[in-house]
This record gives sequence, C-alpha cells and structure tokens, in this order.
Amino acid sequence: MAITASMVKELRERTAAGMMDCKKALAETNGDMEAAIDLMRTSGAAKAAKKSGRIAAEGLVKVNTTDDGKTATILEVNSETDFVTKGDTFIGFVDALGALALKTTPADIDAFLAETMENGDSLEKAREDIVSSTGENVTIRRVKTVTVGDNGVIGVYKHGERIAVLTVLEGGDEDLAKDIAMHIAASKPECVSEDELSADILEREKAIFVEQARESGKPDNIIEKMIGGRMKKFINEVTLEGQAFVKDPDTTVAALLKSNNATIKSFIRFEVGEGIEKKEENFADEVMAQVKGG
Repeated sequence: MAITASMVKELRERTAAGMMDCKKALAETNGDMEAAIDLMRTSGAAKAAKKSGRIAAEGLVKVNTTDDGKTATILEVNSETDFVTKGDTFIGFVDALGALALKTTPADIDAFLAETMENGDSLEKAREDIVSSTGENVTIRRVKTVTVGDNGVIGVYKHGERIAVLTVLEGGDEDLAKDIAMHIAASKPECVSEDELSADILEREKAIFVEQARESGKPDNIIEKMIGGRMKKFINEVTLEGQAFVKDPDTTVAALLKSNNATIKSFIRFEVGEGIEKKEENFADEVMAQVKGG
C-alpha cells in the first residue's frame, strides 16, 4: 500500500512522533493506522517524541582519544535534570556514544546521528530507549573530531563532567597542551587571536566605549586615547593568546607558547547546557497555583 503524506500527517498528529518514524511505522504495517500507533507505542517512539519539546539543559560531556593521541572526539549529551546524569543508564549511554564517536570520527552532529550503535540500533532508537528508561527528554546535542599530524599535539582537560576542552598545538608537548586546555576551561576565550575576532564584535565594543566616554564629558582627543587602551584591554581579555595564563598571571598564553616553541592551531570548549535557554520556575508559585486551582 502506498504511504501518502496525509497518512503521515495524521499519524504525526496522533502520536507527536517524528515524520520519518511515522512513515516507517506506516510502511511496516502496510498503512494500517491503528497498527502503526501500536507499533510506535511499543518501540517508545511516540513517548520519546512527546518529551522532545521539554528543555534538556543538564547532561554530560565526553572526551575520547586514540592510543597514539593523534585523534580525539568530544561530545555533549543532554538530559532534563542533573539527577539523571548520575545514573548508570545515562552514563552507560554517554560512554557508548563516546566510543562510537571515536570509532567513526564524525565531522559534525548530522554525520554522527546517521551512524548505528554496536548492536545495530540507530542512534535515534537508542535515544528513545534512554528516554523511556529515564522518563526525561534526552538529546545528543553536538560532537567534534580533531586529528593532528606528526608534529601536532592534542591537549585534553575535563573539569568534572560538565566542561571539556580539546586543544591542538603545533610543537610543544602533551603537558603544555593540557595546561592550555585547562586555562581555556577556566577563562573561556572567544577565539585564539585578534585576527579571528569579527569586525562586528570590535565595532560594537568600540561604540559602547565611545558612548561611555562621551557620557563622562571627555573631549574627543582624550576619548580617542581612551578607546585605544580600552580596545586593547578588551582584545586581550577575549583572545586566548592575549589572556594572562592561569598558572602564572605574570605571563600571557602567547608568551608561554613562544617560550615552548609551540603555536596553538585551534581549540574546542564544550560546557553542558551553554546557550540553552532554561525555563525559570518558582516552586512556591507553582505550589500556590496548584492549591488555588484545586
């Protein structure tokens, strides 16, 4: 039986599941709507889909490296609460994903989500199983792979289970690369150097500084001198090379790298939940609302 768009639409509306899941279920049941619904309920797809709209801003980060230290992967998996991240089921899921990422070295999250687990399940099926087990929305949010050549060094640093950093150096050694990664975890630079800062960011900061200086009543010639100094300070604060090294504030990261005949090519910093807008809830207000409603 041909599966039409209207059939897929109806099943989506009745189950809140994804389009591809609906189409697959209809194909497997030869277009029988009720049988497709039963199949999806059995597989957990419908339940997982209903939870997919809930905000998942907690979770874990995972880093894996090859034995030769030349390839590393970093990923983030999210849940709704911190409680779930401490359970063996969720931790095991993240560990399995980390191993899969290192095996497949995906270029991005889309490539990774197209892979299959060791038991043959799709990542979506594995995710749905975790959703069913934990009762929470779980998302595989992002993944990155880095690989270096003979003179390249990868640095790895994890701060607890919520922050992970990978650094790629040319020259230097693993200890230096790890120290730089630790610095990045603590200092959150925007980029490696001034060259990587966008013109928009620089113009926006300059406009803010100019307005602040004018409000103080300073003449234009003084403002120009002030702006030069403030912009230099801003650039040093947000670029890795310009920042004071956390282990030795008297030296900059750039000076540290130079003294070790090393350069930093790139870095990746993942922090659980960064950029996800969390829903703010007031527990007392929620209880009162329920009391009034009752």
